[in-house]
Amino acid sequence: MLLFSQGSPTTNLSDEDLSMGLNSALAQLGERRKVLLVPPDFSRFYSKAGPLACSAAAYYQDNLADVLPALGTHFPMTDDQLERMYPTVPRDRIRPHRWREDVVTIGEVSADFVSQATEGVWNRPWPAQLNKLVWEGGHDLILSIGQAVPHEVIGVANGNKNLFVGTGGEAGINESHYIGSVYGTERMMGRTDTCLRRILNHAEDTFCGHLPIIYAQTVIEADTSGDLVTRGLFVGDREAFEAAAELAVEVNFNHLDKELGKVVVFMDPDEFHSTWIGNKGIYRTRMAIADGGELVILAPGVRTFGEDPEIDRMIRKYGYRSSSEVIDFVENNEDLRSNLGAAAHLIHGSPEGRFTVTYCPGHLSRQQIEDVGYQYADIGKMMDRYQPTGRSEGWHTTDDGEQFYFIGNPAMGLWAAKDRLA
Repeated sequence: MLLFSQGSPTTNLSDEDLSMGLNSALAQLGERRKVLLVPPDFSRFYSKAGPLACSAAAYYQDNLADVLPALGTHFPMTDDQLERMYPTVPRDRIRPHRWREDVVTIGEVSADFVSQATEGVWNRPWPAQLNKLVWEGGHDLILSIGQAVPHEVIGVANGNKNLFVGTGGEAGINESHYIGSVYGTERMMGRTDTCLRRILNHAEDTFCGHLPIIYAQTVIEADTSGDLVTRGLFVGDREAFEAAAELAVEVNFNHLDKELGKVVVFMDPDEFHSTWIGNKGIYRTRMAIADGGELVILAPGVRTFGEDPEIDRMIRKYGYRSSSEVIDFVENNEDLRSNLGAAAHLIHGSPEGRFTVTYCPGHLSRQQIEDVGYQYADIGKMMDRYQPTGRSEGWHTTDDGEQFYFIGNPAMGLWAAKDRLA
């Protein structure tokens, strides 16, 4: 069921277009008296979820009962972030998601189903978990807003991932992330039909049929000049996500003719404060980088590793090692085995020995960066060298003749050399 559908590789939607499209979809639902809004957190600032959430709040007014940002394991949104992203959403309706406390297990996807979906990589039942407010809140509309974009854990983000992961619990989040990482990140990214998506779809179909869930999904493209263009809006049931995901793969998956020897990415300091999120610079580009190549991450806002104290400790203890090393750590260490989401993140952030990662954080020391397995360079010197401000995506040359491929917002897409997709 699609209530609104507009998008193509050449579509350019304004914020007003988004509001009108969403309102036309909501009008088809009829009156709703108790609405739950589930938008993303600040790490999806550029998703256009902000204007959509504000439009939904204006549309429902007093019938908007609750707003639950889909934090997953991320830091709660600050007052400043809420003001910037959701300026007209009433603060007294915003609820925190505490992923270790506020959840309920609504059922299990059987071990047989999980094993079949993952080709035997994972042979345990997967716990489907949701925030209690989603499951028990008695809402007559659950409006889940987000951006469809290539993603390292599930292939293409959003849809029911916004609920099962964004408002999910410790077990469900940890195991879902680990399933995707051991199945193979390269086998997942930029694909709409993945093992984890099948598991989440099965959970939604089996347990959530009575919940009044509607998805509003955007597709955003960063053009070669770095400007963001809204290519689509799709509102409806799961069909809305599937339509958005198809377009996202078309406009966000960048196929390069050859592998890249030197890549420089810039991580916006307003958005990226940890390697937990900032490592999108690694896993969104890893399929484009040649063996023996180098990835330079300009991350002036990065000041920590994890966005949760326990996960931060796991990253500092074990580091970004190869997949085989991390899997061995999991098998032999109870603390990491109890934090499979952290283990998955270590795999996602590993160059697997193929290329080097030179991290340039604004607020972490050389010793801290080198302890987790990366090379370090001074952020000030590297910003001067590569001058990211206003730089377009593509090949550039430094003053002393070094050639590099620049990506100004790796979170908005996925890059791969055609040979690596063969």
